[in-house]
Amino acid sequence: MSNLSHFDEHGASRMVDVGEKPVTRRRAVASALVQMLPQTRQMIVDRGHAKGDVLEVARLAGIMAAKRTAELIPLCHPLSLDSVRLDLQPIGDRAIRIEAMVEVSAKTGVEMEALTAASVAALTIYDMCKSVDRGMVIQQVQLEEKSGGASGHYIKPPQNTPTG
Repeated sequence: MSNLSHFDEHGASRMVDVGEKPVTRRRAVASALVQMLPQTRQMIVDRGHAKGDVLEVARLAGIMAAKRTAELIPLCHPLSLDSVRLDLQPIGDRAIRIEAMVEVSAKTGVEMEALTAASVAALTIYDMCKSVDRGMVIQQVQLEEKSGGASGHYIKPPQNTPTG
């Protein structure tokens, strides 16, 4: 287990020591897809849900989640985030695509914050719309891109993705 950074040589959990790492500008982009019935997607786009504006509530939930990632994910470093942005776009007639972008100047990356933001935004859409569409599916929660730090720039290779 010693080659996994969150475990010591005896297999005990530990928070990685980033004390000696330099502060660099770091950015991560993550995405998620929520599949749903066409009428559910249309209700969301038309802002016609009795509970309110689904996309704006999901956006706010994602921003709040990014800020609280260290409280949700064991061993994550608490970070003072510089920027969190969520873009929620209808895809085809059966899906909403969520993209979360997080930036920070820090000693560790923000991949988990971006993934948490996308995930919680997707869960919020599900929660708000489950009364009208219990068959919704959250899928493809993934890191799209990251930059900064010693590991350099990563861009997820293109793949065939559902269009909804």
